[in-house]
Formats: sequence, structure tokens, C-alpha cells
Amino acid sequence: RSASRLAHHLLRVPEDVALALADAIRAARARIRPCSRCRAPSEVDPCPICSDGARDAGLLLVVETPRDLGAVEAGGSYRGLYYVLGARLSPLEGVDAQALDLEGLATRAGQPDVVEVCIGTNPDLEGDGTALAVIDAVRSVQVDGRPRISRLARGLPTGGQIEYQNASVIADAFEGRRALDA
Repeated sequence: RSASRLAHHLLRVPEDVALALADAIRAARARIRPCSRCRAPSEVDPCPICSDGARDAGLLLVVETPRDLGAVEAGGSYRGLYYVLGARLSPLEGVDAQALDLEGLATRAGQPDVVEVCIGTNPDLEGDGTALAVIDAVRSVQVDGRPRISRLARGLPTGGQIEYQNASVIADAFEGRRALDA
């Protein structure tokens, strides 16, 4: 729908306005490149997140896409660094491990400042398969259990009702439960 609206808009506006938009898109495409450290799209290298000295360089969150990075950043609670895979394993769509640059991830995870690699892939079949590939890549550079490997919590969403959750969500909630010490 959005593409259709944009197409109709471009047909309504004067030609010079439409061509200016095309030039702006071309210029943005030429300026934006993956960050050499985290692979997030950026106009500068390293990106603003990787350049931020106030962030926790010991914590690396592995996400599937730049949109996932944006969602985590919008939450405002994560202060570590990222590694953007750029895709997720999907045999049906022809996406294999080579598309993920797992060697680059292993190199990044193996740096002495990285203490923990947290896996932030989506909680579905492809995300779980991608998480296994990430685990293998990080384990290939682990020395004495470092960096530690963790995964974002899964289970019942805040505000959700149990009766409307599927079996997988409920199973994840039981598996990830934690004790409440009084």
C-alpha cells in the first residue's frame, strides 16, 4: 500500500520534485555503508553507536537486521554494542550461513574487550536456526568460557493474556521462569 501511495504521489507532483526525490535516494544510497565494526548502515565509519565511548564495549548484542537494532535502541535500556547479521538463516528463501558473515562475528566476538555475546534473533524457527549458527561462531573463538553466550528472554509478553498465547510462547515462558526471592 505504501509503495502504491508513493507512486501516485510521484505522478501528481511536478517532474522536478519527483526527480529531486530520485536524486536524494541515489545520494543516500551512495553515502550509506555498513559500519566496519557492527555492520549497521551508517554515513560514518565507525557508526555513532560504535563510536560512543559511554557504551559498554564488553556486551555485544547480535541482531538479525538494522530494524531490530532500531527497535532495541528505541527501548532505551540497552547500552552495549551490536553486531547486525543482515539476514537470518532461511533455507526456503535460499539464505544460508554465508549471508550472515559469521566469520566477521567470530572476529568481533573474539576481541579481548568482549565479555558477553547476547543473541537477539527472533523467537521463531528461522531465528532459532540463526541463533545456533551464531552460537557455533562464538564458540569457535571462546577461551576459558569467554565471551559468555546468552540469549534474550522469551515467553509471555507484558500485558498479554495467557489464554491467547500459543503453545510455543507458553513453553518458552516455563523454560525461562525465574525464582522470586522474598
